[in-house]
Amino acid sequence: MAREDLVIRIAGEAGEGVLITGQMVTQATARAGYYVLTDSVPPAEIKGGYSFYQIRLSEQRLRARGDLVDVLLAFNQEAFDNSIEQLRDGGILIYDSAELHPAANDRYRAYAVPLTDIAKNQVELTLAKNMVAVGVVAGLFGLDPQHVHRLLMESKLAKKGEDILNKNLKAVDLGYAFVQENVAERGSLEVRPSKLEGRIVLSGNHAVALGALVAGCRRYAGYPITPATDIMEFLADELPRLGGAVIQAEDEIAAIGMVVGASYAGQKSMTATSGPGISLMTEMLGLASMAEIPTVVIDCQRAGPSTGMPTRHEQGDLNIAVYGAHGEVQRVVLAPTSVMDCFWTTVDAFNLAEEFQLPVIVLQDTVLAVRTESIPRPDLSRVKIVNRSTFAYRDAGDGKEPGYDATSGPEQYLRYQITADGISPMAIPGTLGGAYVATGLEHTQAANTSSDARNHSAMTEKRFRKLEGVLKKAPPAHEYGDPSADVGFLTWGSTFGVVAEAIDRLAARGIKAHALAPRMVWPLPTHQIDAFLRNKRQVIVPEVNYTGQFAQLLKTHYQNVEFIRLNVYGGQPFSVTRVVESVDKVPATNGTVDTRKEAAVHA
Repeated sequence: MAREDLVIRIAGEAGEGVLITGQMVTQATARAGYYVLTDSVPPAEIKGGYSFYQIRLSEQRLRARGDLVDVLLAFNQEAFDNSIEQLRDGGILIYDSAELHPAANDRYRAYAVPLTDIAKNQVELTLAKNMVAVGVVAGLFGLDPQHVHRLLMESKLAKKGEDILNKNLKAVDLGYAFVQENVAERGSLEVRPSKLEGRIVLSGNHAVALGALVAGCRRYAGYPITPATDIMEFLADELPRLGGAVIQAEDEIAAIGMVVGASYAGQKSMTATSGPGISLMTEMLGLASMAEIPTVVIDCQRAGPSTGMPTRHEQGDLNIAVYGAHGEVQRVVLAPTSVMDCFWTTVDAFNLAEEFQLPVIVLQDTVLAVRTESIPRPDLSRVKIVNRSTFAYRDAGDGKEPGYDATSGPEQYLRYQITADGISPMAIPGTLGGAYVATGLEHTQAANTSSDARNHSAMTEKRFRKLEGVLKKAPPAHEYGDPSADVGFLTWGSTFGVVAEAIDRLAARGIKAHALAPRMVWPLPTHQIDAFLRNKRQVIVPEVNYTGQFAQLLKTHYQNVEFIRLNVYGGQPFSVTRVVESVDKVPATNGTVDTRKEAAVHA
């Protein structure tokens, strides 16, 4: 009988082929028709260090990476030491017999595979060890090696000559044959593919980049920073083909300055960074708010503060995204929940930035940034593009249209005209009659600097009226589970996928639960949350941080609701089991439960 899903972890040292092994298996698995979801953790060091690539495959859609590992392929002793605790009881350990010799253990089944020896002596190409590993993994769950063959023949290896290509193909076949001949339990690992067509394999970062392209982004400026750099690298290849450009700036301050400047000049622009970069961009984001310039920033959150753990996961930047400013600024904060959502949320970010002429921050996180999923091709017919309201010169008129002040002769352009919705037409530099100064100083409707108290009050109100319109355009929240349930999970970002799987497990036990994950986390879409809270007896707020940042944000709007905080903060995402157990630990009546000590154990 085929399994519902299988979790495989390939672990070793960076530079040993862990990444390429995982990527090859993922691509081949997706082509064979499986649903696939991955997680990878590279080291923070420039060279060397423990690394793993985890693959979960199934016939059904997947939402989380899996709590435990079914198969561990360890390239060396360090990989074994760091991953063996995640191997489930009864799981299978595959290890390179040339690199380690683990002691006998009754908890799992171990197979020594001569990965290095096969590559060196039979393939006669030591570097092909990772291709032997690809064949081994394929053989474990019944993946036809022809899918890997086709992938290799389309890869860069094919350009290195027939001899190199053939040796790599041979390495795959030898690894596959070894498993067929020596691993008796392989039948229990087989997973039936779904055979769905029209699917692509994307990482969250690549989905963000594609969303930006579709939304009309034509300028990207950034500074390399883990885990956001993939976005810049992808766009560096693709933007020039569309007449756009990527600039690698000298630092994050320069990058956000270039983005604001390009947008002022009329081009949709974006940058991507992580926590330390957001800190440096704070002042310039204030300028974008004051000068009302559309600006999109992707924040790939990582574990912090300071440099922290650059390759580890945390949802720790919500506070700085919402509150990180001197003075009071209007901005929007969005949070995607899946790889597919990364695409659509980026489109939403550009549309909101353009329509309301303000900064939009997308809180990506490490798990989503590096995760790859097999997803349906985004339906581009559903994409709706919004462009900013622009100024066009005309002769003297009646002065009733927004953006004009009728005087004798040609009308005066009021860049910051006070309007009912807070939005005033934006002139592109060079537009006849549209000259104005985009300044960080407080200004009048005509963009002249002003320190008048009444003017500042009026302009502050103008800018904040935009958020009323933003809330009306908030993208729909994600929901999962039984809306009639009195147990609710209110969460955000990638944690929603873990919660959804937890709800399925609870349902199997006869426990109803319901989850909501707003895609707009600021301004808080209370019209979406109110309906969710209406019949809830318990509301659990899972998030990957110590202080419960989302729970605190919710509390500012819902003083009479007792949100039950559930936090992990060890640099790893929640396990599904951890979320399921939280339902058993909360009291029968609504009340505050501080779960921080319980959550100190890594999920």
